[in-house]
Amino acid sequence: MKRLFSVLLTGALLLCPVPGAQAAQAAPNISAASAVLMDGDTGRVLYERDGHARRLIASTTKLMTALTALESGHSLGEIVTVKPEWAGVEGSSIYLVPGEKLTLEALLYGLLLRSGNDAALAIAGHCGGTVEEFVGQMNRKARELGMTDTGFANPNGLDAEGHYSSAYDMALLARTCLEHEELAKIVSTRSITLGTRTFTNHNKLLWRYEGCVGMKTGYTEKAGRTLVSAARRDGMTLICVTLNAPSDWADHTALFDWGFANYEARTLARTGEKAGRLPVSGGLTPLCSVELAEDLTAALSPGERVEAVCELWEAALTAPVSAGTQVGEKIYYVNSKELARVPLAAGQSVPDILAPRGGFNLWRNVFKS
Repeated sequence: MKRLFSVLLTGALLLCPVPGAQAAQAAPNISAASAVLMDGDTGRVLYERDGHARRLIASTTKLMTALTALESGHSLGEIVTVKPEWAGVEGSSIYLVPGEKLTLEALLYGLLLRSGNDAALAIAGHCGGTVEEFVGQMNRKARELGMTDTGFANPNGLDAEGHYSSAYDMALLARTCLEHEELAKIVSTRSITLGTRTFTNHNKLLWRYEGCVGMKTGYTEKAGRTLVSAARRDGMTLICVTLNAPSDWADHTALFDWGFANYEARTLARTGEKAGRLPVSGGLTPLCSVELAEDLTAALSPGERVEAVCELWEAALTAPVSAGTQVGEKIYYVNSKELARVPLAAGQSVPDILAPRGGFNLWRNVFKS
């Protein structure tokens, strides 16, 4: 009933074929054991190779470490005093000294630009109370994001039992990281000096690939080379993840080039765009406008056809109605697969006809003799 009513609400629903379809270029040959190229706006997978296989992910783990820390409620300006157990960790390091004091912000830059394993422990211990508790928070966040092929055993990505993810899950994580303003700023920074330390980003794509907005590198002998990156051109954001990729820089360049050549950003929804009207029971007006509550841009190939349907939670509203109240969703499909959902909201406020106005009952005022 909801869907039938939604068709009546919106009339002719969205059909967006684009004439003159062209043949897509063949996907490139890459070195990665697992890879995903994802549309950053919708989460649609544009290219995949063994995308759900569970693999070691090395220091790309630190994207989740940073996200968990930034969502922990601790401020960037907080002073962290380095504990002995956080210093002297194997692998890449920012060379923390026990008793040293530095800001959480500096630790995050050291984590994501120089890939400090000691910075990861300091962040986890400070923001989680203990490193173990913080890792538990990382795993809870992974479940919240739908990362079903992911488990974290530490905050730095060193090889460990129960520490793994997949190319697809890491792309989901990357989407969330790009939506976090401070985190997106850090991963896109080429170099920065904070206190007595200068951090230079290990991600060479920031210099080599036009439109790259950063992310995170990783390597251990067992994991091989791992890389999460993102690039933005002409209103379209692409996310690329490769795991165990001997030629990761070349893989990402080839996949980005292929994605930008074969897909284009198409606007499907704009905030405030009218979708129709719903009847209102007991309101000052009999109908309430319904509008889209978010923007939506999707990466689509030139010949792809988009279809959409509005699904409403109720066939009619009951006054009072507040503007902005969500009343349903508009669901977009490509090739019969769900692409994205955009909330539908009341476009206006509708007061209750029986509500008092200036000390008088409007209904009684209208009908008094």
